Amino acid sequence: MSCTHTSDVLVVGGGVIGLVTAWRAAQRGFTTTVVDPAPGGGAAQVAAGMLAAVTELHHGEQTLLGLNLESARRYPDFVAELTELTGHDLGYRRCGTLAVALDADDRALLRELHALQHRSGLTSEWLSGRECRRLEPMLAPGVRGGLRVDGDHQIDPRRLAGALLTACERAGVVLRPAWAERLNVRRGRAVSVTVSDGDELAAGSIVLAGGSLSGRLAGVPEAVLPPVRPVKGQVLRLTVPKRYAPFLSRTVRAVVRGSQVYLVPRENGELVVGATSEELGWDTTVTAGGVYELLRDAHELVPGITELPLTETRAGLRPGSPDNAPLLGPTELPGLLLATGHYRNGVLLTPVTGDVLAHALVTGELPDEARAFTPRRFGANDRTDAVLTEQLA
Repeated sequence: MSCTHTSDVLVVGGGVIGLVTAWRAAQRGFTTTVVDPAPGGGAAQVAAGMLAAVTELHHGEQTLLGLNLESARRYPDFVAELTELTGHDLGYRRCGTLAVALDADDRALLRELHALQHRSGLTSEWLSGRECRRLEPMLAPGVRGGLRVDGDHQIDPRRLAGALLTACERAGVVLRPAWAERLNVRRGRAVSVTVSDGDELAAGSIVLAGGSLSGRLAGVPEAVLPPVRPVKGQVLRLTVPKRYAPFLSRTVRAVVRGSQVYLVPRENGELVVGATSEELGWDTTVTAGGVYELLRDAHELVPGITELPLTETRAGLRPGSPDNAPLLGPTELPGLLLATGHYRNGVLLTPVTGDVLAHALVTGELPDEARAFTPRRFGANDRTDAVLTEQLA
């Protein structure tokens, strides 16, 4: 084994979270390396790209809401900066979202969400079924009402990943196409990562940003191993022929018999339909049942969807955490930081995550907006300190 490369910052994982972290680190003057077998891949290749801080609000997630809103606020400047630097069109659309109800039970759930949004100081407008169909004529006649949220937008995650890859290359980030196989800890500090070709890559700071795989890196002491799990999501992509355009003018979402379904129309004619949420471990099989359920629910919402060509079916793994919120910043192990556990908000939280990790790399601390998301919130007690001390002894 040889130590062939040393950098200030080593990022394990080259999805959008790892790439934005590496880019921002390089902008701060750190020599930076990203280890990933296929940089620019990951969950973003499957994600729909809804920037839905308001319509994604769930009970018990008000703390996360603050971080989501802060990242949404930063998105326009983030997109402008990335576009100017790379020349990439990120597919950013400030089109708004319409969440609709298809029956009385759905309507009651949506009314509860509206009340929660109002209590949380968010802006959303209740519409009748007729008003919903006036906005989106392709909606089913049975729509009973809905919420118009003009502040929830969208981006194309695949284009975002491509732009971040270009930004990293232009900032001098070294991209190492390999698997990270082991974290090496010496004298109580994370010092390097061994990669699949046998090389050992040393760094002053190591950021674990491996998405759902973040909890599987060998060598990470159990006391600081991120508690992330894979949550499977199946997604369909259809194409809207020009004769049908405009099919939908904004993101449309609903709960159909208890299942979430959303339709995200791109300006290039693509229509993304998703997403299932399945606790099936590491399985990424696209199933007939998953495709059927998505098409069935989407058809109830927008009957005309069955006329569109089906161009792609994909399944990916979201990195879920115990409280559905990300783990950001320094761990109890010196030299090791986390940027993982974003669950369903990875694309939305990309701008703020890059800024937070850059701040943490420079100062060793989290900025105010991210302090609630420290990895130390899980098991941060005297027993954890004792276990870590024992493991590093």
